[in-house]
Formats: sequence, structure tokens, C-alpha cells
Amino acid sequence: MLKSIIEYQDYHQYILDYYTEKKRTSAFTWREFAKVAGFSSGSYLKLVSDHKTRLVQDGAHNTALAMGLQDFEYDYFMLLVQYENAKTDQQKKKCFEEINLITSAHKVKLLGSESYAYYESWIHSVVRELAPAMPGAKPLEIAKAIRIPVTAAEISDSLDFLVKNKFLTIDENGNYHQTDKLISTGRLDFVSIPVHSLIRQMGEFALQAFDDLPISERFFSGLTMGVTEKSYQQVIEELKECRRKIFAIVSAENEVEKICRLNTQLFPLTKKIKKRAPEGLTNSEV
Repeated sequence: MLKSIIEYQDYHQYILDYYTEKKRTSAFTWREFAKVAGFSSGSYLKLVSDHKTRLVQDGAHNTALAMGLQDFEYDYFMLLVQYENAKTDQQKKKCFEEINLITSAHKVKLLGSESYAYYESWIHSVVRELAPAMPGAKPLEIAKAIRIPVTAAEISDSLDFLVKNKFLTIDENGNYHQTDKLISTGRLDFVSIPVHSLIRQMGEFALQAFDDLPISERFFSGLTMGVTEKSYQQVIEELKECRRKIFAIVSAENEVEKICRLNTQLFPLTKKIKKRAPEGLTNSEV
């Protein structure tokens, strides 16, 4: 039995599941499916289901109608397509909010909605680390322990959110505990929007720390280098491994003395350099 589209976050998967269900009960083919949806290529929707291409507005409209989607299910399908095709975080955020309105209205839990809210504010990630390290501390005490100005009310709201969504638990003595050592965004594309925002916020805090803190309390370093695509990917893998090792180091400690943020950045400063023939040689001689 095919689930409702609003239980999906990936319209490619829904198209595949729709086809599989139709195929199970009839002699349905990809060619027939494409023809009903108005595509000249009989394999186009198969390519879409395999994530090898994507739908655009008109194609999405025709595909939704071919699958019999109406009302809010049609709107939801179109929003998934718009979300994937959105060029900016602002456009993606608008689509996500409309998607969330539809799922909420129909009592469907949108996978990743808690993580979305978690990453929308830098306060949650700091409080999640700080509250367990300060047993018995009140919101005002936690607020005063944070270098960036924040109110006791904001800390209280964050604690409520973290407990409600099971990022933290609270015991009978009023002490907070992490439910997991590590939080990962996994493959939830919706979460990428607030994560981008969080990275920007933390980048701003890094610049502030650069100006405000003595060298003994901060570490800033950089390297400008020429790379190939191969070495660039190797460096990325090394950075990922370094991140894992750092997490293992801090996870081995049972006590926390302060909360720190590690920003790891690697990005190109130039466009891709086109190869030029050495002087005196033609391109065919290189």
C-alpha cells in the first residue's frame, strides 16, 4: 500500500514507490508513466526516480496529476520539487515552512523538524553542552557563564526545548544530562538550512573572539596552498578524520571546564586554473 506523499521528504522516492505499486497490480511501464505525464522520453521518470535528473515546475505539475495527487498532496509534492530546485537558503526555508504547515495540519511528524529548530539558534548547541556541566545551575547562572550576551529567559526557553525534544533529560534533582554525546544531521537535507545559519553565526563569534581574547585563550591558524582536485579531496578526508579524533579526545573526559567551538574551513580562493602550454609548445605537445 502506497503511503501518502506527505510522509515523504524525497519526491524521487515517492515516484519510484508509486511506479512499484502500480507495477505490482498491473502491466504498468515507465514508458506508459512518462507518456501520461507528457514526457517524450519513455525513461525520463525512471531517471528522476534514480536521482539522475530532477523535475522542474511544469514537469512536476504534470507528474503530480499523472499520479492522481490533488489538494494538499499536490501542493506538498510541488513544494518538495521547489525545495530541491531552490537557489538560496531563504527560498529553501520558505518551502520548508510551507511543507511543515501541511504536515502539521494533517498530524504527520516531519522527520528532522526538531533538528531544524535545534540548529536555528546557536544557543541550543551551547546550552546542551553547558547545562550538564553546571549541576543545579539556574538559567541566569548559565546565561552569565556564556561570553556572548544572552538572557536568562532565552536560556530557560532553550532548556525547555532541549528537554521536550529529548536532546537533554532532567533528573529528580533538577540536573541536566545529554541523551547522546554526539548529534549528527545525517542525510536530512532540510536541516542543511539552519546548519548554514549556525556556521555563519559561529564564524561571527570567531571574529569577535579574535578581537576580544588574548592569544593564550584562542588558536587561529591558516594555510594558503595550491591543490589538485585529488589532493583537495584527500585534505577533506583528513579533516573529517581529524574531527573524529578531536571528538574522541573530548569525549574521553567526564568533566567539562568550558565550552569551546571548533570551526574547520577549507575553501577555494580562486577559480579553477586552466592549464596553459609551456612557452614554445602548442597544447598538443604538452
